[in-house]
Amino acid sequence: MADKKPGALSYVKAWGESPFPPTLLAAFITAQHARPPQFLPLLFPPVLLFSSYLNVHSYKIDAAGISAAWSGLYLVLAWRRRQPLMRKWGARGIIRGTTVGLCATNLAGGALVYAIGKRSKEEAAREGNVVA
Repeated sequence: MADKKPGALSYVKAWGESPFPPTLLAAFITAQHARPPQFLPLLFPPVLLFSSYLNVHSYKIDAAGISAAWSGLYLVLAWRRRQPLMRKWGARGIIRGTTVGLCATNLAGGALVYAIGKRSKEEAAREGNVVA
């Protein structure tokens, strides 16, 4: 019997359950909006870091939902800003494109984990009673 390869959904689910993507997204948002300081976009990194904190403390489903919601909100905010073609290929444009791509990936992964996550299994795992 041949071993099955993991499908695309398992990769997206693993991405949504990981604490690393919201932390990376917070770093990109901070790098992009810290100089000059822009108040509204700088509200996103603390929330994303809090979702990573929740994820590390075994609240994976809630963390995925928070990360997906705030990534989607930043995605809408970033799409409203228009950039000329020449600015898209500079350092700031590449960081912006990476940030938008990471937001879309976080939105997909977090929404999937939040939609199909089982809170009873997560709660049992938190209490030490691992349920298969």
